[in-house]
Amino acid sequence: MDDEKYPYSSPGYSAPLEGGHQQPVSDDVFGNEENNAVRTKQPIERRWKLTASQIKYKTLSWQLVAVLMIAEIVSNGMLSLPSSLAVVGIVPGVIIIVFLGIFGTFTSWILIQFKLRHPEVHNMGDAGYILAGPIGREVLSAGTIIFAIFATGGQLLAGQIALGVLSNNQLCLMLYTGIFAIPTFIFSLPRTLDRLSWLSIPSVISILVAGIIGMVAAGVYPLEGRVISITVPTDFLTAFVAITNPVFAYAGHFMFFIMISEMKRPQDAMKAAYTLQGFATAFYTVFAIITYYYIGATVASPSFSSLPPLWAKIAFGIAIPNFLIAGSLYSHTAAKLLFVRFFRTSPHLHSHTALGWSVWVALVFVMNAAAFVLAVGVPIFNYLIGIAASLFASWYTYGIAGAFWLYDAWHDRGGREALARHKVMTTLCVLTLLAGAFICVAGMYVTVEGIVLAYAAGTIAAPFSCG
Repeated sequence: MDDEKYPYSSPGYSAPLEGGHQQPVSDDVFGNEENNAVRTKQPIERRWKLTASQIKYKTLSWQLVAVLMIAEIVSNGMLSLPSSLAVVGIVPGVIIIVFLGIFGTFTSWILIQFKLRHPEVHNMGDAGYILAGPIGREVLSAGTIIFAIFATGGQLLAGQIALGVLSNNQLCLMLYTGIFAIPTFIFSLPRTLDRLSWLSIPSVISILVAGIIGMVAAGVYPLEGRVISITVPTDFLTAFVAITNPVFAYAGHFMFFIMISEMKRPQDAMKAAYTLQGFATAFYTVFAIITYYYIGATVASPSFSSLPPLWAKIAFGIAIPNFLIAGSLYSHTAAKLLFVRFFRTSPHLHSHTALGWSVWVALVFVMNAAAFVLAVGVPIFNYLIGIAASLFASWYTYGIAGAFWLYDAWHDRGGREALARHKVMTTLCVLTLLAGAFICVAGMYVTVEGIVLAYAAGTIAAPFSCG
């Protein structure tokens, strides 16, 4: 941004008002949207005055945030859960799904408490700045963007599979991905999450109905001679896939700060998180058990691919709106992080300016284009999930929450004495950090090893192929 044109863009101050005085910016990232400093149309004087924002971000109720959370989390990741049960058996698999759901509720609470104590935090990058200064900001910002692109690529790949099933794979797979990328880009374009929240309502309905249809189809047409196991003896390499799949299925906490920043009452955010985690844990468990019980050990990932052709078409077709909106939310998040960073204290954030909209559209396009390249370059569904879950979801959904609580306990509650007074929480948060590190390292190892073995066996198509 041109500092001469907008000289008052430094953190901590608004533009000068008509009287020439600077006003402190609110701790809230979006400030007071009913009373913001906006430049008037007087190019010579370049005067500023307080006006209501043209673009208002803080409009979400907790109910709409819950819908957004469900739309972006309960999506294509759940279609890998039955295959996780096939890997380790129904009992260990269900225990993993339920435990990770409860664990995710715990880390949600920590993230939300951290956000409420630090209202200036808009995204993981801002939180990283609090934890570790500029380096922390850059690392967590980059991780958020990369993870969002990975997740968008996963949704494009899900859309590719769905369109291929619906058309009996009449076209090149890359073409299906490109077709799906276009509406994903378009739905990413609204500047505020409020617009996307209303699109998320049919998205949630679509994945719920598609999941129910998938379960009904599996029950009506059970696989003859299927094998169902309570537990399955297996090696570490194979078994850990059963962890990375549900980790990705619960991944979405990296968006929580951005969503809460656009709430009318951030204090209600935990209501949305409870709704999300309760719905996701229950639905995932039921879906995984029923699908695995009727299809057995040969269930595919995505699981809809194991249904009879007509039912697979119906289930995939109904799930398409969810894949579209979830992908749009992810790419929107990556673009929003950079856009807010560029224009955080600028009128372009709240106004319909040519520069603001040009930068926004360009950012959204770049994020979707990168996701398209990823989707066609890494064509195996399970491995894409494993890479994203291991590198990013392990920290954003689980591990880093422990660091947030420990930081606040140390700096705001009395240092070493505070940690000693809260022994249970201190222990849980240290274990949370260790769990994130373990999932990250072990998950990457087994995923990379799996890819190497698959390439050696010739089971992976070449990148950018019509496969």
